[in-house]
Amino acid sequence: MSGERFEVRLAASRKDKVVRTRLSGDEYDAVEKAAQAADMTVSAFLRSLVLEGAGVKPMLSEQDRTVMGLLADEMRAVGANLNQVARALNGGGSIRPSDLETNIGEVQIVVAGVLSELRGLAKRAGYRRRGEG
Repeated sequence: MSGERFEVRLAASRKDKVVRTRLSGDEYDAVEKAAQAADMTVSAFLRSLVLEGAGVKPMLSEQDRTVMGLLADEMRAVGANLNQVARALNGGGSIRPSDLETNIGEVQIVVAGVLSELRGLAKRAGYRRRGEG
């Protein structure tokens, strides 16, 4: 499906269609635990995942994609700096300890940003699943 989007009316309506699927006991337990963590029924949780997976409700908002793109750019830049440090060290060269500390600090900052954004993304997705955001 190269970029196709489905138009689906998502207004609150009677849910009269049933989709059946088979899960192992362990799979069901995992789904039930995830639904509870999202403060949702198993049915509502699975419905939200199916709609997101089908592209009906995007998993990432435009703002989320922008932030993740910026973080990916930062990760590429930090990775390039670390590659230069590794190349210098592997080639028998040396670097100043302060340069290494700076690069490690940049990695820590980017990792913290990614973790923070992923936590926020998970929280926002839960709100959207529950219809709160």
